[in-house]
Amino acid sequence: MKSENLSGKVAAMIGLVEYQAGSVVSRTIIDKPAGTITLFAFDKGQGLSEHTAPFDAMVYILDGEAEVSISGKPLTVKQGEMVIMPANQPHALKAIHRFKMMLAMIKS
Repeated sequence: MKSENLSGKVAAMIGLVEYQAGSVVSRTIIDKPAGTITLFAFDKGQGLSEHTAPFDAMVYILDGEAEVSISGKPLTVKQGEMVIMPANQPHALKAIHRFKMMLAMIKS
């Protein structure tokens, strides 16, 4: 997808990233020293393996349903719901059904 500057424009987040068969697609909306906002589209069965990040991150589900594991505890997160993944705690995401999410990470 062609990157464009969205500043000062109205946009429907759910339409800014599209599903792709067998893939995880991402699009960074804001990338600043203080933090990032990235949109993702996960096809069913796709995911991000367990990892840690040095900052808190909030996941907001725009469409579908995801399993988010934090320190080994699985959580089901559905459209319209969010979860905060604490800094330095291992977490992973998996698409129970295909889903789109917004990831907001605040670095300061």
